[in-house]
Amino acid sequence: MIKTLCVFCGSSMGKRTAYAESAIKLAEFLIHRHVTLVYGGANVGLMMVLADTMLAAGGKVIGVMPKSLVEREVAHTSLTEMHIVDGMQERKALMADLSDAFIALPGAFGTLDELFEVLTWNQLGIINKPIGLLNIDGFFNPLLSMLDHAVEEKFLRPEHRNMLLTDDDFERLFLKLEAYKPVTAEKWIERLKAGSI
Repeated sequence: MIKTLCVFCGSSMGKRTAYAESAIKLAEFLIHRHVTLVYGGANVGLMMVLADTMLAAGGKVIGVMPKSLVEREVAHTSLTEMHIVDGMQERKALMADLSDAFIALPGAFGTLDELFEVLTWNQLGIINKPIGLLNIDGFFNPLLSMLDHAVEEKFLRPEHRNMLLTDDDFERLFLKLEAYKPVTAEKWIERLKAGSI
């Protein structure tokens, strides 16, 4: 059972209203399932929409933010818990420790950095926790195509590609997260003999 869900998402609202609308619906779903939200702790963009929707309905929200961002006055001041950490690596590690699973919503560098960090940790066996993309209006289609291309070019093993669960419906995605079984591969790097390329 997933009791705490970490959500990575943008500090902007994005171009389409569907992004914020989906964030609201996801928050309402988490409230219904009594799931605690873990997120980056900001009071801007989709991050704010998620947190405010959860808090307005009496949900539990845990934020994790580096001191440098708190000092820029982007920290949410009404969360259930706020953890202030020294830097970004500590932030990501604590968010992972606090969470049973992860979902990424649309975002940019920060969102993708957090997403690929936890994917890499799963690949290496550092953690074994489900990770999903909520593919709102096809936002992540180019990224998914790139990952498929990496599989075709034999930089990414299919079983590791399949660690990233994807859906455009948050309820279906949540069910996939709950049904997830950790991926195992005999080895994550194929060592080629000299002259075999």
